[in-house]
Amino acid sequence: MKRFEVYKNIRKRAVIFGLPISLFALMMISIIASLLVIIFSFSFGIIIGVMVFNSGLYIALTRIANNPQLFQTAKVFPQIISNKRNSGFDYEKD
Repeated sequence: MKRFEVYKNIRKRAVIFGLPISLFALMMISIIASLLVIIFSFSFGIIIGVMVFNSGLYIALTRIANNPQLFQTAKVFPQIISNKRNSGFDYEKD
């Protein structure tokens, strides 16, 4: 009789090659665009440059996926937490 493991990571996001789906789609668009550049150019330097660009993009995207706090610019918590309704009137003097 076969024995199956229980999959406990059901709430984790789908990952392809270590990238979430949106970042993987960005990587695939970059690869397709670089293939078009390689097809229509006959320079060895451009081919090497495209390969370096794609590998650098992959490394950058994996680091962004592993550490999402790099691009978090908004504050997590507001400065004032209140249950009072906002009436829209400003009572401060100008």
